[in-house]
Amino acid sequence: MREIVFDTETTGLSPGLGDRIVEMGCIEMIDRIETGREYHCYYNPEREMPSEAEGVHGLSSAFLADKPCFADKAQELLDFIGDSPLVAHNASFDFGFLNAELEKCGRAPIGMDRMVDTLALARTKFPGAKHSLDALCTRFGVDRSMRVKHGALLDAQLLAQVYIELTGGRQIGLSLASAEPEDSAPIVIGASAIRRPVRPPRPHSASEEELARHKSFIQQLCDPLWSRI
Repeated sequence: MREIVFDTETTGLSPGLGDRIVEMGCIEMIDRIETGREYHCYYNPEREMPSEAEGVHGLSSAFLADKPCFADKAQELLDFIGDSPLVAHNASFDFGFLNAELEKCGRAPIGMDRMVDTLALARTKFPGAKHSLDALCTRFGVDRSMRVKHGALLDAQLLAQVYIELTGGRQIGLSLASAEPEDSAPIVIGASAIRRPVRPPRPHSASEEELARHKSFIQQLCDPLWSRI
């Protein structure tokens, strides 16, 4: 199954109050395995960047001034995500901004039935624990040392690893090899296959020479326990 893990960076917390998306990062996964395909784009929000938001992601108005508007890149984004389920952390936030931007450029909204929220998954799996992306990376041993500030593509990459762990870990792709004897038997883990030769069983019966040596050794024992029975 194809899924898209994505994250956004914005000018604030509310598209209804005029906040806009300034960065989008998407990671393609098939059967919970990253394919290496990704989508990343910065957008000119056509408004000033509040200092509070800049402090979170480090994207300034000057940096974004020469970047394309969301409307100019909307089709490119839609082509990448296709009709796949969309995975995000606190997904209602990202979906709200994404659909607000699509509405601004006359595009149809993305159905909420395609939303997969890793925050909801984490709350169900670990009730009472911390559920931020940083906390989940720590829980699952995901290296987040590069995350000095928020970044849509980096956060999507981290979330993809967290999502794998939340949904069963790397073993989710484990399948058993066929029981039929063949020249070689594949052990399949995810998309990788390690082929190992099938060796014939080793003989377990002692040879005539081994039996003779054993008898000679026994005869050399002085007063063995079994002779007292």
